[in-house]
Amino acid sequence: MALIRWEPARELSSMQNEMNRLFGTFFDSPTPGNGRRTSVRSWIPATDVTENENEYVLKADLPGLTEGDVNVELYDSVLRISGERKSEHEEHTNGYHRVERAFGRFSRSLRLPEGVSADGIQANFDNGVLEVHIQKPEQRQPHKVAISVGREAKTIEGGEDTESPQAA
Repeated sequence: MALIRWEPARELSSMQNEMNRLFGTFFDSPTPGNGRRTSVRSWIPATDVTENENEYVLKADLPGLTEGDVNVELYDSVLRISGERKSEHEEHTNGYHRVERAFGRFSRSLRLPEGVSADGIQANFDNGVLEVHIQKPEQRQPHKVAISVGREAKTIEGGEDTESPQAA
């Protein structure tokens, strides 16, 4: 009889693979609907967000959509991209057809930094790619406040003492 060394990490990996398979089949499995079996899948378009000196750039892959199928909205510093890809599935009774492309409504949201203006947002749709340019808000600069010292009303600015006209 051969001895097999027990490795807990291998057991955990095996259990994780089984859980992934279970949840994968649960969420992507065909479900009955109106007497036929259809696939239930959610569609979330892939997006990239990059940054340069002046702006943020969001790119979303939206194949098969037109600019009329997509909405871009800004509300309370949240940029929301939403829309719908319609199903192109036709009912065929003479043969089996497989439909793997997902369709349906989608929505993606991105919280923007405070101070972003709606006027500084531009969107372009070309070849199934939505590109949104978001101008960065102006950086707030600190305001220097003059400090009075004692009753002599001297103010200290930048490390220098200056007499105010009241003390002279």
